[in-house]
Amino acid sequence: MNKILFGLATGMALMAVSCNSSVKSNNGGGPAGDTALAPVETQAPNTKYKPAFAGQTRIGGVKTATAYTGRVLSEGLTRPWGIAVLPDGRFLITEKGGVMRIAAQDGTLGEAIKGLPKVNPAGQGGLLGLAIDPSFNDNRMVYWAFSEATPQGNLTSLAKGRLSTDEKTIEQAQVIYRATPAFNSNLHYGSRILFDKTGNIIFSTGERSIIEARPQAQELNSALGKIIRITTEGKPAPGNPFENTPGARPELYSYGHRNVQGLAFHPVTGDLWDAEFGPRGGDEINRVEPGKNYGWPIITYGIEYSGALIGDAIQQKEGLEQPVYYYDPVISPSGITFYDADDIPEWKNNLFVAALSGSHIARLVIEHNKVVGEERLLAGESQRFRDIAQGKDGALYAVTDEGRLYRIGK
Repeated sequence: MNKILFGLATGMALMAVSCNSSVKSNNGGGPAGDTALAPVETQAPNTKYKPAFAGQTRIGGVKTATAYTGRVLSEGLTRPWGIAVLPDGRFLITEKGGVMRIAAQDGTLGEAIKGLPKVNPAGQGGLLGLAIDPSFNDNRMVYWAFSEATPQGNLTSLAKGRLSTDEKTIEQAQVIYRATPAFNSNLHYGSRILFDKTGNIIFSTGERSIIEARPQAQELNSALGKIIRITTEGKPAPGNPFENTPGARPELYSYGHRNVQGLAFHPVTGDLWDAEFGPRGGDEINRVEPGKNYGWPIITYGIEYSGALIGDAIQQKEGLEQPVYYYDPVISPSGITFYDADDIPEWKNNLFVAALSGSHIARLVIEHNKVVGEERLLAGESQRFRDIAQGKDGALYAVTDEGRLYRIGK
């Protein structure tokens, strides 16, 4: 049986038993942006690196004043990886092992959808991020990223297909883009997918982690460690920053990334934001601008997992972008979304980050492109939060590695 946690203004919690897990909060905190509270991170950092500007890490805490609940709708998923909202309010969910299925708003799970290409689920690979075509009501098209094994090594690949009318099959599935070169690594594939306002696809790739692959993040003739912008046919989208640069791939949008598993557009400014895994320390939240270099592996606020320094152990260099916010120690940020509903006023335009090793959902209050407050939601659930999306009803919906689907809202 699961638990119901009642959050109080004192931060104390009472536990009861129920058939559904639910976290209720009415913390009585101040308004959004109130940073009078201590930072939510209390552990010692891995490094003594200094931030480039005030508020770049360990910003003061905030508390949600509006009562909300975090309720488990289902525990029947198997390592879910991505969640996307269908036009009718249901959810399309990918599972790492290669399964895609539909979840109703009450958490009822559909059967596995057939017709997907084979994935390589080893390591961090599998069926990854997904997106619903903006014209889904007319064309029923779905797009997804996955790890693909080839004779040359493993790739992050992007595919599309039509969800059949009976919702049992992906029809005419085809791979439209492969992020080359291939490497014999089963780590750091990325990959989240978005549609931009022009109807083109933006998605992320990892630099595959292994030492020999890391420099790919800085190479403009490589698709690894990048954010990429393509058409729905898999061609470079017009207007990309490197389309006229000799030797550069015209599909590239930004570079110098390590392993981006979170992408979201700000609902007011339209700016693209990402969440990026650091090594031991150095998780990043970035505001992504076309053509910019985000520094990996030249600059980083982290160290190797062994404790060794990375490269020249520098955190700033001219021409390389600073993260808006970074974490040390890491929270392992995966999927992200901005909240633009009206149900919980202090959440408006806040960024919500699904944290894996952090086992919580981070709420980041952002003003003028800077983080001014942070809160941890569902931290008592002991779940690795993998992805998060805003539903048609204005609530947030999150999936966890342990197989849960949560609804978070009023």
